[in-house]
Amino acid sequence: MKKQNASSASFFNYNILLFTDLQLIKPILDALTKEGYEKPTPIQQQAIPSVLEGKDLLGTAQTGTGKTAAFAIPILQNLSQKNSKNNQIKALILTPTRELAIQIEESFHAYGKFLNMRTLVIFGGVKQGAQEQSLRKGVDILVATPGRLLDFIGQGIISLKNLEIFVLDEADRMLDMGFVHDVKRIVKLLPAKRQTLFFSATFPKEIAELANSMLTNPVKVSVAPVSSTADTINQKVYFVDKDDKLDLLVHILEDHIKDSVLVFSRTKHGADKIARKLHKHHISAEAIHGNKSQNARQNALSNFKSGKTRVLVATDIAARGIDIDDLKYVLNFELSDVSETYVHRIGRTGRAGSEGNSISFVDGLDLVNLKNTEKLIGKKIPVERAHPYHTDNLVEQKRDSNNKPFTPRPQAKPKPQKQENTGHAKPKNKSNFFRKK
Repeated sequence: MKKQNASSASFFNYNILLFTDLQLIKPILDALTKEGYEKPTPIQQQAIPSVLEGKDLLGTAQTGTGKTAAFAIPILQNLSQKNSKNNQIKALILTPTRELAIQIEESFHAYGKFLNMRTLVIFGGVKQGAQEQSLRKGVDILVATPGRLLDFIGQGIISLKNLEIFVLDEADRMLDMGFVHDVKRIVKLLPAKRQTLFFSATFPKEIAELANSMLTNPVKVSVAPVSSTADTINQKVYFVDKDDKLDLLVHILEDHIKDSVLVFSRTKHGADKIARKLHKHHISAEAIHGNKSQNARQNALSNFKSGKTRVLVATDIAARGIDIDDLKYVLNFELSDVSETYVHRIGRTGRAGSEGNSISFVDGLDLVNLKNTEKLIGKKIPVERAHPYHTDNLVEQKRDSNNKPFTPRPQAKPKPQKQENTGHAKPKNKSNFFRKK
């Protein structure tokens, strides 16, 4: 076991204002300029110098803090300066979802567009042929989900024996999705001598133990605890009866919001139902969830990013995997039972200092979750009353597994008690019973 002795990033210089202050090479600075990046976010200011120095890193950062660039930029610089020309994988980024894996690889490609680095993303849900072909040509930086990575390792297509840098991203999400055992299997296959970067929004006991086993004297960086929401997000709650939610959504999209909107639904069926309702009102919308094929999900994301689709309806599988520049509106059609999910959902807007808006529809089924969410974030969310479906008559209700009001089962009627046995058995056949005279 490696001993984790985390030191804080005491080198952190609050006078760093631009990427040019971080001693980055010109090809990366040129790429960042082309992407419109000027000022590093706090997590980037803290992490990039340590990663450039080859140190292990333990990062606590919520969604929307610029975390991907915080590890991608220094990894690209370090590998490009080593200039090792071989077909071996040098950096592995392990992440829980396909959507997030794709977007991380896109970030590496964007920041490294003026470098001669080969990046690839692999994930399940699609045929492996094209991914396998790219792997055999040689890859410097591999972004992967655990299942597909283990498949390729088992087939002898991937070897990690020459790996130099390992990034575990969204570690707590790995735990939530049941991937921790896969992660541990993968870690056992890595070289002992490597640089490890470990990122998680929260640190339950199992995640803290995993970090402790993987890291050696890491620099510890932390930005905004998971319970906080960005100050740049304007949050509002709309009280509405459950049966009026779809009509309220149409009203808002037709009369008040003309921009793109990311809508979160609790269920796959609910997401499809919302998209169908919007189509009927000639509002372009697509749903993205686990039942959709990988190609359908990726097409929906691409259409939303390009503006072809105005509304993207997503289940929580995409809560920490969708990265859209300048997204102004996130709408919670229902609130999640897990209060932290609210923070991750609305973290899709108001990113990296830009302004954003969060709207949450609350019916009787959502009242308990609203109380828990406000307790977590430490503030009351203002109620928007100026809409035609507002109600002050919501009654707190519990929710069942089908997203409907919970109805307790009627108690069974008590069975009649058996009469005590007095020792005198009743005759079974009265016709054979004769009284003596």
